[in-house]
Amino acid sequence: MESLIYSLNATLPVFFVIVIGYVLKQVGMLNDNFVQVANTFNFKVTLPILLFTDIASTNIIKNFDGKYILFCAVVTSICFWTIWVLTKKTMKDTSMIGAFVQASFRGSAAILGIAFIKNIYGDSGMAPLMIIGAVPLYNIYSVIVLTFEGDNNENGRGNIKKAFINIIKNPIIIGILLGMLSPLLNISLPKIIDKTLQNLAVMATPLALVTIGAGFEGKKALAKIKPTLVASFIKLVVQGAIFLPLAAVLGFRDQKLIALVIMLGSPTTVSCYIMAKNMNNDDTLTSSIIVVTTLLSAFTLTIIIFTLKSLKLVT
Repeated sequence: MESLIYSLNATLPVFFVIVIGYVLKQVGMLNDNFVQVANTFNFKVTLPILLFTDIASTNIIKNFDGKYILFCAVVTSICFWTIWVLTKKTMKDTSMIGAFVQASFRGSAAILGIAFIKNIYGDSGMAPLMIIGAVPLYNIYSVIVLTFEGDNNENGRGNIKKAFINIIKNPIIIGILLGMLSPLLNISLPKIIDKTLQNLAVMATPLALVTIGAGFEGKKALAKIKPTLVASFIKLVVQGAIFLPLAAVLGFRDQKLIALVIMLGSPTTVSCYIMAKNMNNDDTLTSSIIVVTTLLSAFTLTIIIFTLKSLKLVT
């Protein structure tokens, strides 16, 4: 019961903020213009700053674990390419492929991961190392699939060039790279600038959740309930069922294993919606998957953590 209450406390407030955004849109306090402007603001400003501040505050050199970071990177890559290949072969509606693939493999590693581990252990622990191994690839792979599968996609070299340019200029990737360079170069920002960045960073998650709720189209989402449920099952259950046992065999325990639980079994991150919206992909399907995975993750994460504790793999 304690684990269930903990998981509900971690995930339901996120879901309720989405609901509030939806209600505010229905009563006319928010409109489509707000959603569009807020999504652009989040994509170009708040989310990159959030990732920069989270990673920059970590002592990468002191906590560096090459084996662990490599595991996160390899597993992320396997999940992405496998899901994309299978989706290309099985999904008839090609307009949904990019959104489906991104929402199926990309969890809320940065936004939820650090907060989740802090709640359990009192500090961020191994979450930043997991973020370094997974989140840059999350964004690179998302740019690739959203570029190739978007409404305005080209063919051949044009698509490859476009994807490369999108990766280089992607604000979220830039934020991650700057966050990694900051501790390596021992850069210390003036307190005024640091506080300003922190104030912008804390806006990222709640604003993104409100815009998801405000932009949520219930009738259209219901029409896509089958791919929503399939993607949610892949995100919350399948990836963890395959790779968490492997992680345990390789000797990962406690904070490292919990960080992998977040990487593999957390709800689809809100930045999926922002990127899908900004890169001409199916934002309706994306928002639907985010809503469903956020709601169900309270129960799936509880079951996973309870199982790991019962096996004495985490304390």
